[in-house]
Amino acid sequence: MPVIDRKAGYSFVYPFGWQVRTLHPVKNHATLTPLILCSAPCACCIHLVMLNVIEQEVSVQGQDKVYKDVIEPLESVSINMIPTTKEDIRDLGPPDQVAEALVRKVLSPPTQKTKLIEAKETDIDGRAYYTFEFTAQAPNFTRHALGTITIANGKFYTLATGANERRWDKMKDRLHTIVDSFKIETKV
Repeated sequence: MPVIDRKAGYSFVYPFGWQVRTLHPVKNHATLTPLILCSAPCACCIHLVMLNVIEQEVSVQGQDKVYKDVIEPLESVSINMIPTTKEDIRDLGPPDQVAEALVRKVLSPPTQKTKLIEAKETDIDGRAYYTFEFTAQAPNFTRHALGTITIANGKFYTLATGANERRWDKMKDRLHTIVDSFKIETKV
């Protein structure tokens, strides 16, 4: 199923059967914790995160859309955007360092053990994207995930998707399709 958001400037596809999850704005900004991605903090790598105790999920400021499988809740895709003054993803550092920081500090709860499997740079229509694969291990499950990030239109875009490790072999081709479909349009 295609998602085309002309206002936000991105598009991607997701599997049939997943449903959009309604996002609610953060009400109590006093409970947000800043997370720093690099040693020289800049506007593009400070995320505000809040733990939603009721649902035991992490809500990330800047989250634009979330789609989830109705039966397998670990199968999902989310898109986040935060403002930045950077103009290129390479300004943040090499793919492995940027992906490692993002995985450890933003895309996984701090209680989970993470492992970056691969990180690489790709070029799509002259724009650099970092694409990465990782696992995040909780006490009762392991999530195997993919992500892609880029900078455009004054925003730092993050698309993340994944599944329970036990379903990885069945889902990995679909999840790679999601990540490979992610495109940013330059607004004029």
